[in-house]
Amino acid sequence: MKKKVTKAVFPVAGLGTRFLPATKSIPKEIMTLVDRPLIQYAIDEARAAGIKEFIFVTSRGKNALEDYFDHAPQLEQELRKKGKTELLESLKMTNMESGAIAYVRQHKAMGLGHAVWCARNMISNEPFAVILPDDVIAAEKPCLQQMVEAYAENGGNMVAAMEVPEDKASAYGILDPGEKNGPLVSVSGMVEKPAPGTQPSNFAVIGRYILTPNILKNLNKIKSGAGDEVQLTDAIARQIGTDDPVRGYLFDGKRYDCGSKSGFLQATVAFGLAREDLREDLDHYLKELYAGAAAAT
Repeated sequence: MKKKVTKAVFPVAGLGTRFLPATKSIPKEIMTLVDRPLIQYAIDEARAAGIKEFIFVTSRGKNALEDYFDHAPQLEQELRKKGKTELLESLKMTNMESGAIAYVRQHKAMGLGHAVWCARNMISNEPFAVILPDDVIAAEKPCLQQMVEAYAENGGNMVAAMEVPEDKASAYGILDPGEKNGPLVSVSGMVEKPAPGTQPSNFAVIGRYILTPNILKNLNKIKSGAGDEVQLTDAIARQIGTDDPVRGYLFDGKRYDCGSKSGFLQATVAFGLAREDLREDLDHYLKELYAGAAAAT
């Protein structure tokens, strides 16, 4: 009988250098997409998928991230006193119960595989999810929930995947895909950031994973790979062809790369237009902006 996926690892130790100078004083994961920080979108997605234990792999300078999930009694009291119930409810969504969240430090920036390995003692011998908050996915059914449901039927290791332009493939982990069965794709190979023109396909791995404990054992053995970092892709690839196989999951949804300035801006516009309380004003502004740009040309 397959164990349920109830633990998730959030690698949030990065310095966020692409967003300097903003990230000089605040963690990138606290940067707000409309009115919620990136990490809140990741937490909400994990909760929808049935995750009960949240493991954050952090680094120095991430205190604001830890404080974000703490209770704020004085603020809650003021909101209650002023009858601002909607704001109070939204604030409650940021709270985490004692014991549900844990933090472990990654002392050296040695890659995603190393970050996941840092959480090994908290994962133990259970399947677990990995969520990269930079990848924000807008979907009617949250991406990780889609994957957890597929895992319940199929087991093994599962990576979220999507097609990317061929000239962008060198920026991703790329699958060598096999037979397709609905949203699931068998995997006969994986390569991290292939040299341009050498990629086996344009199916890229996106920041959602469901992994078995064997991945942690593999991480114990492998050395640095692409970019002189410990690559999670390499540890997953070792399971290909075993009785603990690897599958790609072609999720239903729109992914935004909020680790880049362009992707963050695109997500801000898209999520703003999706909000009933913001749509009219934002749409009006964008039409005026386009009209002005067209007139200027």
